[in-house]
Amino acid sequence: MSREEKSIDFSTVLGSAVHDMKNSLCLLMQSIESLGQSLIETDPVSRGHLASAHYEAARLNTGLVQLLSLYRAGSDNLPLNIDEYHIEDVVEDLLATNESYLNHKNMILEVTQSADLVWYLDADLIGVLLNDVLVNAMRYSQKKIHLSVYTEHEKLVFKVEDDGLGYPQNMLDAHNITMQNCDIGEGRTGLGLFFARLIAQAHTKGKAKGNISLENGGSLGGSVFILTLP
Repeated sequence: MSREEKSIDFSTVLGSAVHDMKNSLCLLMQSIESLGQSLIETDPVSRGHLASAHYEAARLNTGLVQLLSLYRAGSDNLPLNIDEYHIEDVVEDLLATNESYLNHKNMILEVTQSADLVWYLDADLIGVLLNDVLVNAMRYSQKKIHLSVYTEHEKLVFKVEDDGLGYPQNMLDAHNITMQNCDIGEGRTGLGLFFARLIAQAHTKGKAKGNISLENGGSLGGSVFILTLP
């Protein structure tokens, strides 16, 4: 066997492994949701444990996608599956993924979106990006989260606001975080922020690139995450 035949495309192997793990996690999350529905309302402790398990499984799922995407980006091979999507469907999938945790934590998620929005994007990667943002908002907010989707200056905007304490100053300052400088030990920063910027900037139209921005304040007084796509 030649050296070329012995060589392994690690990206392909990693992609296959991540795909299998994601499938297993999805089945696990479905089982958790089904079990949660079978529990009576008078057993809040068990339902709370299930909600936490669902939350952690969702975080693992996001982490797997981030791992694969960051590896491929480091190899200059980040494939995008750009297609035309109804944004209402993207938002609906996002809400369905987090419905269980929202209900168990008695959190209020308000959604405001322009009607009949259609856009070209990678729905899977954008979905993972937004899910990570929403999961963080659920973790750090007190009660309310607001997701708004609209167009501005011929660009698509996703804005996630919460009523928590807001982003720490080091995150607000990290506008151009690099892989070498990202601190994976910082809860709301590190890989998540780097991944979000990576996926946003991979969406291009002519010379325009997608971007993310972080603010404090907004309509709920907490953190504000804004994703803009050309």
